Amino acid sequence: MPPVTVTTASGATWQEVAADRQRHRDVTIASLESPPPKLLTNDVPLNTTGIPKSVLTAEDLDITERNVEDLASKLASGEWSAKKVIQAFMRRACLAQQLTNCVTELLPEEALKRAAELDDHLASTGKPVGPLHGVPISVKEHIGIKGHDLNGGFVSWVGRVAEEDALILQILRDAGAVFYVRTTQPQTLMHLETSNNLYGTTVNPHNTTLTAGGSSGGEGALVGIRGSVLGIGTDIGGSIRSPAANNGVFGFKPTALRLPVGGWTATMAGSDHIVGTIGPLSTSLEGVSLFVRTILRARPWLREPSLVPVPWKDEDQLGEEEGERRKLRVGVIWDDGVVRPHPPVAAALSRVVEKLKGSDEVEIVDWECWEHNLAWEIIVCYGIPLHFRILERLMLCVWIQCYEFSEFGPNYISLTEEPKKRRPFTPLGNHCYPYRNGFSSITHTYENTLRPCDSLLVNIFRIPTLWQAQQERDAYRTSYAALWNERAVDVILCPAGPGVAPKLGTARYWGYTSQWNLLNYPAIVFPTGVKVGGTQEEGDKAHEYPADYKPMSEADGYNYGLWNERGVEGYAGAPVSLQLVGRMYEDEKLLRALKTLLNAAGLANTC
Repeated sequence: MPPVTVTTASGATWQEVAADRQRHRDVTIASLESPPPKLLTNDVPLNTTGIPKSVLTAEDLDITERNVEDLASKLASGEWSAKKVIQAFMRRACLAQQLTNCVTELLPEEALKRAAELDDHLASTGKPVGPLHGVPISVKEHIGIKGHDLNGGFVSWVGRVAEEDALILQILRDAGAVFYVRTTQPQTLMHLETSNNLYGTTVNPHNTTLTAGGSSGGEGALVGIRGSVLGIGTDIGGSIRSPAANNGVFGFKPTALRLPVGGWTATMAGSDHIVGTIGPLSTSLEGVSLFVRTILRARPWLREPSLVPVPWKDEDQLGEEEGERRKLRVGVIWDDGVVRPHPPVAAALSRVVEKLKGSDEVEIVDWECWEHNLAWEIIVCYGIPLHFRILERLMLCVWIQCYEFSEFGPNYISLTEEPKKRRPFTPLGNHCYPYRNGFSSITHTYENTLRPCDSLLVNIFRIPTLWQAQQERDAYRTSYAALWNERAVDVILCPAGPGVAPKLGTARYWGYTSQWNLLNYPAIVFPTGVKVGGTQEEGDKAHEYPADYKPMSEADGYNYGLWNERGVEGYAGAPVSLQLVGRMYEDEKLLRALKTLLNAAGLANTC
């Protein structure tokens, strides 16, 4: 890759930097052999998922419509060459970029070189390199690839170059994976939508008036339109699961410190109050399992010492009690007591539960939420007074780190920088940062006077205060574990969010995903096969809001208003997804439980 020379450090304005990054992306697309035709945007419907079938060749469609396990089998046997497969996926990724704006760059030179190496190896030895031999994998941009820009969605970070591949990529490459495309993320990486000043906004392929989610929104959109069947995202509050849910694919957040995170760039790197994770998005449950299994069998804790050395567990952990088989116990959360999910989500959850009740393999237990409002209050920060609940301060600390070490904080704002070179907050950034009371006045100081003041982290979060907050976090985890022990369930089934994919610019509520980050529980989102506006069962009407509905919180009132404003027509085509949650370090059990649940409910384990 040629060196990045157009940066704010070189004197360029933020608009010039953004234009250069977009030109670079377009050059990588144009360099592809036989790229798909350029589409006229006026001719594109809101639901773009059918367009590839009218544009791509029959061979490209046959390849890209397969799931990970099918691809791995055909590649390992030599039926398909790695080169042919990677070319097909790069062409479909090009098309996905036109339709959703999900790509930051293609990697044709490196991908084709790696594919040729794999084909030569198979031809000479008769054996695949590993379990992912030739399998194409897409990568969220802030996960480092050697020699490539690593900007994390910030204009001022353009020009940072990864010195080596992230550890997780090294492991996957050794297993035979081919990295062929990098995908978009939002400014600061702390949003449920994907928009930044470098590339603009990523939209949902099922309905382009809706968001693809965030922060792994580029991955969500790309996998959602099958420009990828296996991608890598990251999650600290819902950033894998939100895009997976919005785009109707599988998305897994593992227990923190099981999969390696070395080599990514993030404003909150080094903090451990709420630890971020790396995980897969895939078109199949087996794709998720293959991803996690491959990494853990490489024993990554030997190379990243902060990881917990828990190998992949092959034994069946489901339904075992004193050596005898029993039913899988599934706790059900209908709502979290803060925000009632929109009717399509409530109806889908009800349908799945009714099917599970008729199964000989599953036992249903209603799960009464215990203080889930605490997890939401971690995200919603009403200013910065020191009388905050301790738990609220944990995520606020993450938010402030995003600010302090971003292009807006004192570390990156120069006193001599001309106003025209400044990078504004995106609208979502304005929502999450400067609109809150005391925080607003401090960010206003940065934005208008360019005078860095004392660190917010130092002034607000002195070390004893942070220690106290972490003690309270641990106490909450202990209390929740006791509750789980008392109710003796294996997993929890719940909404993946307060609705389906939100209208662009309206995503606000994290509670259905951030709860499990706070507890450090593994969680996986899965599609139900239902889309808003499709054929619905008569019972769905029972889940509409009553005429006299009174919201149970401010956040619920906001969410209720979104549904009243748009209704079924406004969310037409959006996939309806749900979420399954397990206990800490029971990741394998969770994945097997989902397989059991899908079979019992008559749902597909692919999408």
